[in-house]
Amino acid sequence: MLSIILIFVLQLVYVPIMTLRTIFLVKNMSVAASSFGVLEALIYVFGLSLVFSGHQSIAGMVTYAVGFGIGLYIGTRIENRLAIGYTSLVVTLLDINEELIVLLRNKGFGVTVFEGMGRDSKRYQLEILTKRNRENEAMNIIEEYEPKAFIISYEPRKFKGGFLVKATKKHINRYSKIHQ
Repeated sequence: MLSIILIFVLQLVYVPIMTLRTIFLVKNMSVAASSFGVLEALIYVFGLSLVFSGHQSIAGMVTYAVGFGIGLYIGTRIENRLAIGYTSLVVTLLDINEELIVLLRNKGFGVTVFEGMGRDSKRYQLEILTKRNRENEAMNIIEEYEPKAFIISYEPRKFKGGFLVKATKKHINRYSKIHQ
């Protein structure tokens, strides 16, 4: 019975580590990914040795699988809380909403406005690049002011220059002057 509990606990630790390692790889954070990879391999080998040591029970294998599934859920919840990286929102509006644009900018979001032609009339598109941990905040503001807006959210892989980079550099410079 103790080995079944240990297998389950190992899966609850192993799978979130594997999930985070994969996300760090995708986000090109190779040092963090490598560190998590070492830890993942150690736990994996230890866990499998418990499952396949001598007495191979169905309960041990089922526990391994259930722990894996629950571990995936925990890993994705951890990653969502960390919200590593950036997100880009493309918001399509039927009419220009100056109040929304000003509010987003006052809250620190960089907003670029484009005018285009839709099937039936003019459309306005807002492009907003923000840190992922502020995506829900931006979405809530947009939903409040433009409930019929069409919104696409995606994660950019690379970017250079612009409002967000300048704002980040200002914050870094201010932080380093305070802590000298």
